[in-house]
Amino acid sequence: MTIHDNPFPNDPDRGELWEMLVRRDIDAFVAGDWSQVEDDFDADRFFAVDGRASDNPDSWRITPFDAYRVSWLEQSQETNAEVKDVREALFAATTLRDIEIVGDDALLHKKFDGTATRHDGSTVVLRWQTVYQCHKRDGRWRITGFIGYLPNPMGASAEADQIN
Repeated sequence: MTIHDNPFPNDPDRGELWEMLVRRDIDAFVAGDWSQVEDDFDADRFFAVDGRASDNPDSWRITPFDAYRVSWLEQSQETNAEVKDVREALFAATTLRDIEIVGDDALLHKKFDGTATRHDGSTVVLRWQTVYQCHKRDGRWRITGFIGYLPNPMGASAEADQIN
């Protein structure tokens, strides 16, 4: 199995979710083409929380659907301008294996842990995580929301802030 292979070949639901949140998301991001992923969202139900790279929920903020789309496109453009072999770096850094499905609802844990090489030869760390909520409607999984841009792993700063 390679980093490009769907790890759920015998599980139609998990396989579909992986294709949507890993392969299609990465390919669209590298192409800077929102239209490739637009139908993966249930825009009417979508509710996102930007964790702002903090494990302190007091700093998290709501991101409306349209604002997320704009941010996604900006990040795509910036990343492609800065990083060599973006697709390979994202595939190598991405793990999506923890998927809980209850009826027509799913909770997925997508984690990034790796590095990428900038065009100038320096290295950038790819380390964050997103917890997605998805719903199956009309036979197709769609993203209804997420809590994203969270530290990976969680808890490092919280542990440092505790009083013993």
